[in-house]
Amino acid sequence: MQSIAIFDSGVGGLSVLRAVRQLLPAEPLHYFADQAHVPYGSRSLEQVRAFSEAITRHMLAQGAKMIVVACNAASAAALHSLRQAFPGVPFVGMEPAIKPAAETTQTGQVGVLATPATFQGALYASVVERFASGVTLHQNTCPGLVRQIEAGRLHTPATRRILNDALQPMLAQGIDTIVLGCTHYPFVIPLIQEIAGPSVRVIDPAPAVARQVGRLLAVHGLQTAEADSAPAPLRFQTTRNPAALRQMLPTLLGISAEVEGARWVRGQLQ
Repeated sequence: MQSIAIFDSGVGGLSVLRAVRQLLPAEPLHYFADQAHVPYGSRSLEQVRAFSEAITRHMLAQGAKMIVVACNAASAAALHSLRQAFPGVPFVGMEPAIKPAAETTQTGQVGVLATPATFQGALYASVVERFASGVTLHQNTCPGLVRQIEAGRLHTPATRRILNDALQPMLAQGIDTIVLGCTHYPFVIPLIQEIAGPSVRVIDPAPAVARQVGRLLAVHGLQTAEADSAPAPLRFQTTRNPAALRQMLPTLLGISAEVEGARWVRGQLQ
């Protein structure tokens, strides 16, 4: 059965899977977490490109009809090269939501939370150049936040400290909008909103990504027929500990599911 393949360095892309599942419930989904290499955000662009190409080859061999690069760092590092390497494959990537933030901010002050690889990538620079004219961006890499979310520590004192350190200086500058430039970060939106207050808008990019997935399925004639009863299959793989990811699924997605293992052998997946 052909599926929409979604990959990330860890559990962050599950925020995208959640949105795709909600919008397109008939579509089989295959989620791949490269937790052996998490986080991608602190790795070199060359490493992330190599990981992304190998994962794409693996998922295509497993029957993927579309690849969703549900990782801002991988999108920044590899999306262009993936489209060149696999010209017949539809790809959907992550782009920091600078445009909607710039269009709706009232104060002209916007906070952006993302990993170093995203901030250093040409994709982010291009988005800023095109859409952020007249807006001041306040950036923070939230060191340690991805690790906290990977461990399921979504509302602990340590996680709150990381977000406080990132957000309080931005709030002091008058931000009224926060852009989440990492797919892990939507899982701590409740904590972000506690710290920032109700007057600050937090932009989760996942729903827009899900809509783009739906549009590309239609363009390429790849939609799955609506099922009458049972929900479409969900498949999960990880390159680290399947049991640990399985235990995280109820917390992050509200579901229980089996998780398969995969391993790296000389730069390829088995």
